[in-house]
Amino acid sequence: MSGPLSGLRIIEFAGIGPGPFCGMMLADHGAEVIRVDRIGAFTAPTDPLLRSRKSIAINTRAPEGVALAKDLVKTADGIIEGFRPGVMERMGLGPDDLLRVNPKLVYGRMTGWGQTGPYAPYAGHDINYIAISGSLHTSGRADDKPTPACNYVGDFGGGAMMLAFGMVSALLAVKNGADGQVIDCAMTDGSALLASMMYGFKDAGFWTDERGVNVIDTGAHFYDTYETSDGKHIAIGAIEPQFYAELRERAGLDDPAYDDQMVKEQWSVLKDKLTALFLTKTRDEWCALLEHSDACFAPVLSLEEAPQHPHNVARSTFTNVGPFVQPAPAPRYSVTETAAPTPPPTTGADAEALFAELGQSDSYQDYKERGIVG
Repeated sequence: MSGPLSGLRIIEFAGIGPGPFCGMMLADHGAEVIRVDRIGAFTAPTDPLLRSRKSIAINTRAPEGVALAKDLVKTADGIIEGFRPGVMERMGLGPDDLLRVNPKLVYGRMTGWGQTGPYAPYAGHDINYIAISGSLHTSGRADDKPTPACNYVGDFGGGAMMLAFGMVSALLAVKNGADGQVIDCAMTDGSALLASMMYGFKDAGFWTDERGVNVIDTGAHFYDTYETSDGKHIAIGAIEPQFYAELRERAGLDDPAYDDQMVKEQWSVLKDKLTALFLTKTRDEWCALLEHSDACFAPVLSLEEAPQHPHNVARSTFTNVGPFVQPAPAPRYSVTETAAPTPPPTTGADAEALFAELGQSDSYQDYKERGIVG
């Protein structure tokens, strides 16, 4: 592997969503990530969250399986797991168990509610976690219900990315002489942190605690999406006066009513005007007028269209992993080059090689026949 995390080994106890995304981030940037799968689990070759891994399938209900997992952990710098509080402890693979065999281990725990608190034992999903953090309240249009942005805010932004940051921070601390430790990464905490600017704006009097009435939550006419004559959409974000002036010039907004950019009482009227205007041309025609300028404009692209856009092509924002087009690793480094992602391994594909590395080759066939590994 290559990348700034090259040389680190992470054991990922298989889960769904944010845990795999965190594993993908670490693997994309050079860490060796070994996924401990369930025997018989299916690995979709189309799943970018599982790329660039090794896989071993272990029956962790069997004592020999738990012992094998601990042997792997002894060789690792960190682990990530995404089970409810107490699940890893019941398997004999909790923080106390694993830090005992590897005191320098960074033990990353991913949950929605966190390891503590009145909601901690219960099920939930992204929409629930961002609901109690306040971030969901800010997403949506005026006089309409809150609308989640898929599961980007809780699962991936407030969860997986926060855990990836926490893992790298704690691993750096170990490198500088600290002991291993446990990271309690809760999507409620992380999604609240993502809303820091809005909390600050509210306290400063710049943000009204309602949806769809503020500058960047679709309240303003100059920060919104608009439909075009061909049923597609464009995005406008001309906040600053100089960018707003450029938008006006290029779009032909000569009406003096547009002079009142920051007068909230005029926003709905001006939005109606822009809605009618943008419906007079196709998306491509608006691109011809507004692209490559400081008008803060972009076409709204579908998942099918985005990989073909010239800017994304120029930056290699997307890459081919096997026959599938996927987002490429990000961010980029000026010196360190990251390796091209590889397709997800089939479940258990690396078991025999890992047994050999642990010096337990003689046990592999026996463990396989007895269902300890698959």
